Amino acid sequence: MWPEEFAYLLEGSEEVALQIAPAASEGAPAGKAVSRKALKARVTQQDFEKIWPLAEARYRLGGALAGKAITLITNNPHYQSWHPSDGGSVESVSGSGHAYTTRYVIVHFLLDDVRETVEA
Repeated sequence: MWPEEFAYLLEGSEEVALQIAPAASEGAPAGKAVSRKALKARVTQQDFEKIWPLAEARYRLGGALAGKAITLITNNPHYQSWHPSDGGSVESVSGSGHAYTTRYVIVHFLLDDVRETVEA
């Protein structure tokens, strides 16, 4: 299960379709692009560093996304176009008047339906 402590990271995420070009091997004709569902989220750099150890593993979801599973894309060569990227930054001022910057990262999670096997 996706850790409950990070459930807020998926709030406001956008469901997108990734168009993945097939790997072409020598002498083989190029195949059709494959479409995969994904969640696109903008998270703080600090939060991304916390979830980095969860990358490339599949986690089931609860709540509104129950019946689905996600996999954080980080450095898989098949999904290079959707590796974490710069999500900009926001300049803010704390209550004490100290200026600070919050950096963001755009991340993608592969989104799959969870299929349960049933024993007869």
